[in-house]
Amino acid sequence: MPILRVLFRGRIRVTAVVMLVLLAAACNSGGVEEDPILRLSAEEALAKGKELMEAKKYGRAGEYLIHAFEVAPNSASGREALLLSADALYQSGGSSNFIKAEAKYRDFLNRFPTSDRGAYVQLQIANCLAKRVLRADRDQSTTLEAVEAYRGLLRLYPGSEQAEEAQLQIQQLRGILAEHEFLVGHHNFRRRLFGGATARFEALLEEYPEYTKRDRVLYFLGLSYQRMGQPEKASAVFERLREEFSDSVYVAQIPQRGE
Repeated sequence: MPILRVLFRGRIRVTAVVMLVLLAAACNSGGVEEDPILRLSAEEALAKGKELMEAKKYGRAGEYLIHAFEVAPNSASGREALLLSADALYQSGGSSNFIKAEAKYRDFLNRFPTSDRGAYVQLQIANCLAKRVLRADRDQSTTLEAVEAYRGLLRLYPGSEQAEEAQLQIQQLRGILAEHEFLVGHHNFRRRLFGGATARFEALLEEYPEYTKRDRVLYFLGLSYQRMGQPEKASAVFERLREEFSDSVYVAQIPQRGE
């Protein structure tokens, strides 16, 4: 029996050695395949990435562009590749890709603060945020961030060609913020929390003078004051509604005295 055990253990050792030798041979002969992208220079990877971007193959393009940046991060090719890799993520779409793209755009500005592409990159940072804005009845923290990012573009690059788009985007986002304020106020109104409702409606009229549904706000503001037992304030608001929005459907709904 001892002899058999020795023979058995010997066979195990021999088998292990053979396997190690075969594995090493496989590695040396190319058994573990190397990613061909890794063989490319920054310039070669950038060119291939651009080609794939043109073909709208953004996911694959990103692989080449990231390699180009990692190979030569401080070169002209690396700088261009970093920006294009952010563009590839942005073009791919989807909330997670917009988050990743925003991070890359910010990385670009941090690395190259004097780049002549600064206005474009700042616009894209804001666009990445705007793409993740939720409906007016949801949390609006991302909307506020997007507005601030667009305003940052106007402060830093007031004469850029991107400034006009930033202005338009701010207007649209402020419309969402104003609608959110109305919905919160109306929610308070329906719950008979008239003090909270009037506070929201008054703030909305003050903060968002461009809001396109101000007649609706005035109507519910007047009703809120009326139901709080403040008829003088209610009458003043309803009179303002008549004067500023004489054609509004809400004018005909103003309660008559005593209602």
